[in-house]
Order: sequence, then C-alpha cells, then structure tokens
Amino acid sequence: MRSRHLATISLAVMAIGFLATLFLPENLTVILLRGGFEAGLVGGIADWFAVTALFRHPMGLKIPHTSLLLKNRDKIIQSLIHAMENELLNKKSIEDKLRKFGFITLASRLLTRVFSRKKARQEMLEQLKSIVLKVPAEKAVPYLQKAVASYLSQADLGTAADVVLSKLMKDGKDVAALDFALQGVSSWTARPETKAMLGKLASQKLSEVKLGGFKGMAFQAFVGFVDEEMLGDMLQGMLISGIRDFQEEDSPYREDVIREIRTALFQLIGDEERLTSLKAWAVEQVEGASANGFMVAQLELLRSKAVALLEEEQATGGRKLFALYAMLTRRIRDEQQWIQGWETRVRDSLIAFVEVNHYRIGLLVKENLDSMDDASLVNMLEEKVGKDLQWIRVNGALCGFVVGLVLTVIQLF
Repeated sequence: MRSRHLATISLAVMAIGFLATLFLPENLTVILLRGGFEAGLVGGIADWFAVTALFRHPMGLKIPHTSLLLKNRDKIIQSLIHAMENELLNKKSIEDKLRKFGFITLASRLLTRVFSRKKARQEMLEQLKSIVLKVPAEKAVPYLQKAVASYLSQADLGTAADVVLSKLMKDGKDVAALDFALQGVSSWTARPETKAMLGKLASQKLSEVKLGGFKGMAFQAFVGFVDEEMLGDMLQGMLISGIRDFQEEDSPYREDVIREIRTALFQLIGDEERLTSLKAWAVEQVEGASANGFMVAQLELLRSKAVALLEEEQATGGRKLFALYAMLTRRIRDEQQWIQGWETRVRDSLIAFVEVNHYRIGLLVKENLDSMDDASLVNMLEEKVGKDLQWIRVNGALCGFVVGLVLTVIQLF
C-alpha cells in the first residue's frame, strides 16, 4: 500500500531530521528545524499509534483501548446490519425503486436487442435444437401414456360425446358421413367381382332352402331356371337401385335411416355401461405396448421434423424467429391493459418478496462477516479505509513539523 509506505517515510524523515539536528552546531536554523522535526516526530508517532490502535495492538502490546475494531466486532457488525437494513437498503427505498420500474417494457427492450442480432438468433436455435435432440422420447412416452390414461379414466365421456355429437349433427356431418358410406357401398356393389360374389352366395343359400308341396316345386323350378350370373345381376341391380334411393334427398327412406342413426348414437352415448366399457378398453389400449411403440414412433417423427425446421431456420439467420417475435411484440404493445396488469402482478410479487425476505440482507451480511477470522476482517477493513487513515499519519507528521516551527519561534521570542 503506497499510502502506508509514504506515512512510514514521513515518520522516518522526522526522526532522522530530529536526530541530525542534535549533532549540528547551534544556530537559529538548527534550532527551528529541531523544534519542527521534534513536533513532527511526536505528531507522526501519535497518529501512528491512533491508526494502528484501530486495527490491532501497537507493537503487540495489549495497551488499554487498542485493537478497537476487534474488541467491538459485534457492535460494528450490528451497526453495519442496522445501516444496511434501515438506511442503505431499507424496505421503503427498495419498494419505491421497484414501483418506478417498467418490467415488461424493460424486458421487451432487452429481448429486442438480443433478437435483432443474427448471431444471437442462431445461437438460440442451436440451443433449442440441442434440447430437442436430447429429449428422451422412449422415457417420456410412459409418462405421456399415464397422463392420457389418467385423463380418459377421469373424463366424462358421456357429456363430451353429447357435445361433440350435437355439434356434428348441427353441421350436418352425420348426413355427410351417411352419403360417404353410401357412395363407398355403391362403388363396391358395382364391381364385377361383387356381382359374382353375390350370385354365388345367393345360389348357395337358395339351395339350402327346403320347401314342400306346390311351393317347393315352384321354388325348385325357379332355382333350376336361374344361375349364379343371373342371381348376381338381380341382386346387384336391386342393391344399386336401393342405394340410389337412399341417396335422394327427398327419399322418405333416407330420412328414416338418418333418424334411426341419430337415435342409435344418442342411445349409445346415454348407455353408461357401454361408455364405461369403452373407457376401460381405451385406457387398456393407451397403456398397451402397441400404443407405446406408436407414440415413440410419432415422437421421433415429430423430433426429426422439428430438427429439420430448426436447421432450415438457422441457415436463414433466424428470420422467421425474429418475425414471430416482432409480431408478438406488436400484438402485446397494443394490449396496454394487459401490459399494465402484468406490470402490477410482477411488481406486487417482487414487493411481497422484499417484504418477506428483507431481513435476509442483515443475515447475509452477518454470515459473511462471521465467516471471516480476525486477521481477514482487519485486512479487509485496512484495504477499504486504510489508505485514507494512513494519510492521517502523513498529515500528523507534517502538521506537527509546522506547529513545531511555530512553537519554537514563539519560544525564541
């Protein structure tokens, strides 16, 4: 410490000067210098004693009222804690500062500064890609299965199904489903292989019919008259014609079928036993090994798509990421009431945190000071204030020298 060396040099100069004047011939100059050096030596030694006594015992001698900092360590610590809690960092001043901050606005500015840099956006995307690659899909799936199974077990399927079914019927989705099914059946019926299958099936079933008497003879004559191809043509034509009738919007049969379908659906969702059975089956399927494999495959597919998207975005410098952030910022900026609400919530949370934890400032100061031994505490204080205290010694020696000159002049007169 340069100030300590300077103080020691000033004291040494006074001592050497005083000793030198003792051996010089007596004259006015020597007498004046001797008085000045003598007073400077006394002042320097006195101030050295005073400054040293603050931190330790001078020359190791346990003189009363020395080593004041260590003797009053607890008082000093309590004073520091009191000053931190009630003057420097009191609750009111912290709360007043917090009320002046616009946290959402400040966060927005910081984020805008970060997102405006291409390198920062690329680093964000790289970190996000790393996180996506490290997510263990096979370990996450069991938790996902458990969550879905738990939801299905607790879900009210009847109410949910009623809402969904009502919405579908209101939008005419049940009629569209019927038309789709009829179209599919019509296409299947018009196929040549379907006609052959219908003819063969009808021929087999007709041969199994057993009738007696005149009706039996007539029936057998009819069966002997028609072959499989004719039966197929007849059945195929009847089916196609019937389906065409069902597809006509003004067909009474169509309305009857739609009504019956709707009735059956509502009866199904009102059957608690069936819904319970369906729920148990769904839970069993979700928790099964096949569902596990399916979910793992889907998550891996989702991961690969996400990684490809992130790499593509990274190659373009994160332009879409910045555009998304800019869009969100503009949307949020227009929602002043929302911003004020969040500002209030954040501020109130921080103020409440300060209210509850303010006492921890004092505890932290006390813990840090208590963890320091005497030597460390003294060294810390000397580093912080010792420089200014050493100048007291320098000033004491110089002041004493000047006062000594003045007093010597007075003594001569």
